[in-house]
Amino acid sequence: MTERFDCYYCRDNLHGKKYVKKDDKHVCTKCFDKLCANTCAECRRPIGADAKELHHKNRYWHEDCFRCAKCYKPLASEQFSARDDGKIMCGKCNSITDGNRCQGCYKVVLPGSKNVEYKNKVWHEECFTCFECKQPIHTQSFLTKGDDIYCAPCHDKKFAKKCFHCKQPITSGGISYQDQPWHSECFVCHTCRKALAGARFTSHENNVYCVDCFKTDVAKKCHGCKNPITGFGHGTNVVNYEGYSWHEYCFNCKRCSLSLANKRFVINGDHIHCPDCAKKL
Repeated sequence: MTERFDCYYCRDNLHGKKYVKKDDKHVCTKCFDKLCANTCAECRRPIGADAKELHHKNRYWHEDCFRCAKCYKPLASEQFSARDDGKIMCGKCNSITDGNRCQGCYKVVLPGSKNVEYKNKVWHEECFTCFECKQPIHTQSFLTKGDDIYCAPCHDKKFAKKCFHCKQPITSGGISYQDQPWHSECFVCHTCRKALAGARFTSHENNVYCVDCFKTDVAKKCHGCKNPITGFGHGTNVVNYEGYSWHEYCFNCKRCSLSLANKRFVINGDHIHCPDCAKKL
């Protein structure tokens, strides 16, 4: 048996019918238009369930009613200004009515005065200030975050990633290692200080090394061939036993050269042997 699905107000069954969800309540379109619909700020009629609704600062309009109060231009997809008297105007009519107003102090920017224009908005030169330090930007470069404007130093300080090594902002470029950002010039070999960006490197105990320094200063020596075990290139696998390490390709029977990696073996002094050769010794 199908569970009932009724309008919150008239209890009419909504199965197979159009309905509106309003404040977590399911409402038929008739009850919505009568009891729930917002009133258009222009024509004062309800905005029905089938109508397109626009809203701005707790006011609502039919799409066709949202027009400039002066030239009646439709503003549904245009920039507009909401005036203190409640009227909605297109940008052109608002400028003609009020003149260009500073986005900082909201006073009129007089013709011929020093001003800054950005994205069709205007400021007095002294009002075009950094959101963080409040200093006038004048001819400096600036960046934006949302609707806020920052001078370059404040933007870097507040939003730029910090280098894992020197803790200073990374303003351009940089590299990432183990999910940490670095300046390219800070990502250097722990021993020789050679830049490692774009080069082969490895890490040991939270330090990074170029290949040469890792071989000479850090890497274990193979008990077989006495060369460094770097993990680079041929023979990256390592065999460890009682404090000694071998390249996997060096871990062979001394007598028959059989590879003993992952196999049983016998230690005889400094040499390793397979069980068969060990019996013959």
